[in-house]
Amino acid sequence: MRSRDYGDDVLAGDLRRRGGRRDPKTEVPEVPAEPGLVAEDPGSGFCGAVVGCDKFGVTLEDRFGKRRVFPLVKAGFLIDGRPVTLVRPVPAAGNGREAAARSASGSIAVQGLRARVAKESRIYVEGVHDAELVEKIWGHDLRVEGVVVEYLEGVDDLPAIVEEFAPGPGRRLGVLVDHLVEGSKESRIAARVSSPHVLIAGHPYIDVWEAVKPAAVGISAWPRVPRGVPWKEGVLTALGWGDDVRAGWKRILGSVTTYTDLEPALLGRVEELIDFVTAPEEA
Repeated sequence: MRSRDYGDDVLAGDLRRRGGRRDPKTEVPEVPAEPGLVAEDPGSGFCGAVVGCDKFGVTLEDRFGKRRVFPLVKAGFLIDGRPVTLVRPVPAAGNGREAAARSASGSIAVQGLRARVAKESRIYVEGVHDAELVEKIWGHDLRVEGVVVEYLEGVDDLPAIVEEFAPGPGRRLGVLVDHLVEGSKESRIAARVSSPHVLIAGHPYIDVWEAVKPAAVGISAWPRVPRGVPWKEGVLTALGWGDDVRAGWKRILGSVTTYTDLEPALLGRVEELIDFVTAPEEA
């Protein structure tokens, strides 16, 4: 089930979670070019995160570390496939008040948050590592929305799991799947699920470990593991990290602090699932 609207953009979904400003009198919203914001220049197709913004323009850096400067022109960028106008961020007020705090996902943190009663809708992920990573980055957002994340220990029995969940109006199910690429076992399993109340979204990585940017972990790239070798164990061996999968994951998870430490292909999918399970039902 391939994403139709979200692409690999960090900002896939509702701009409210990034603090973007929408002017109801205009068709093109203005969005502060804050560090870490991912945008695309439609002319060149260059897509990257904001690493700087001044009166001369905004500097974007793609995932390969290449940087380009673009002028701040009206409707000059795309976010989630829609035109936006990037503007210089407003500096924090000088009267002692602090700028709005941000959660790990980049959303504006809700101060004094009391978690909502959980919705009937759910997000399922494949394993405990996926669940822990989602909690670390999106935990605040999920508590604001009242959404619970559960893990499945694999997707081999996904059609039966979906049937048991009994999705319907007001009871949506979003499923995050590893290695959801054309021709994979996961894609064949996902194709067996058809319900307007279920969204299956996946990233291309063999395991969620690989969705963490190598630079965040302190490596140049994730190792290529020979066919037939368990992927996690192969990675640990290639990196010289021993053979303790739990310790390896603890090391990786500890290196992640914000959404900028994750690959856009994962970020977009999780944002998409959150939007799906929290969207109001159509009348």
